[in-house]
Amino acid sequence: MTNDEYITLKIKSFEFNLRELAGSMGDFGTLFPLAIGYIAVCGLNPAGFLVMMGVANIVTGLLYRLPIPIEPMKVLAVVAIAQHWAPSMVYASGFGMGIVWTVFALIGVMKWIAKVTPDSVIRGIQVALGIILAIEAIKMISTWWIIGVLSIITGLVLGRNRYAPAAIVLMALGLVIMIVKGQFNLVESPRLTLPIITGFSPREVWQSFLQAGLAQIPLTATNAVIATSALIKSYWPEKPVSESRLSLNMGIMNLILPFFGGMPLCHGAGGLAGQYYFGARTGGANIIEGLIEIAMGLFLAGSIAGLFSVFPVAIIGAMMFLVGVELVKFARGIHWDRDIIPMGTTLIVSLLTNMAYGFLSGFVVYYLIKSIPGRKNV
Repeated sequence: MTNDEYITLKIKSFEFNLRELAGSMGDFGTLFPLAIGYIAVCGLNPAGFLVMMGVANIVTGLLYRLPIPIEPMKVLAVVAIAQHWAPSMVYASGFGMGIVWTVFALIGVMKWIAKVTPDSVIRGIQVALGIILAIEAIKMISTWWIIGVLSIITGLVLGRNRYAPAAIVLMALGLVIMIVKGQFNLVESPRLTLPIITGFSPREVWQSFLQAGLAQIPLTATNAVIATSALIKSYWPEKPVSESRLSLNMGIMNLILPFFGGMPLCHGAGGLAGQYYFGARTGGANIIEGLIEIAMGLFLAGSIAGLFSVFPVAIIGAMMFLVGVELVKFARGIHWDRDIIPMGTTLIVSLLTNMAYGFLSGFVVYYLIKSIPGRKNV
């Protein structure tokens, strides 16, 4: 489907239309559950949480002019919610990650890792991420099979339809279900709520780093940096974004946003695949999403946790399932004769343990095979 088939407001390389709006919703599957946990369990201020995420989306869209996703750091979020971290601890963890990714970018660590990482290992990470998303999606769909299956069919049939893009239709379906079930009484009257200045101690930065930050580093390096950069090259070969640049972007935003209530943020290959699948093609999608998040944070802060908690999970699961399938398709780009063993190792270990171990295992297997005489072209 060409851009001309949409009613489009185009400003330089940015496009604003239904397709970009639909694409901006492609990463909601990871945002909703973690947002609920951060707000309801850890007590994060919803205004700061959403406004800072919106600012990060807009700035990233303007800088790269591509729909590069902004999403929560998963390990930090899961540990913080499970251990009931105080808000200051969450903000400290984001600041600590900001230091790590800024340093990694400036001294060339990510550039070196990207240079020595084989394509077969990257593909293995992408496929593993797709399968993991699909498995989690099925669990969410199982909460309401009829709506979940109907949503998958809707996504497949409509896709990026000119008049009714799938993501918009599915979001609308969720809102209709909430209205029919009388759940919109959770919405408070809109009122202006501004983010507050937040703080934390150096001790909390160190504690959060030891408790979750160390485990977050390899996962962010593989998924948020290496796999995301590879996916950008696949979708927009004429607009590559280096691993070092992605690392620096994550570093800077996490050095600033925690002081205004922002959670630890990163990029992500799954989020990028989701936004692309549902229609995002330019930085306009980031700007649209950012404006929506800022508006929600400023005027609906008191209702956000409640609204997110009652939105039909099966619909979000259906969207995640379609994204997972999209990522698995990248296995088609490998050379089966030379890539199957390192990719398979990466995939299997990632599924059995985590993507960090999968990355290391595939990496080692690749170079072990390459060291065998006569196998230099692996």
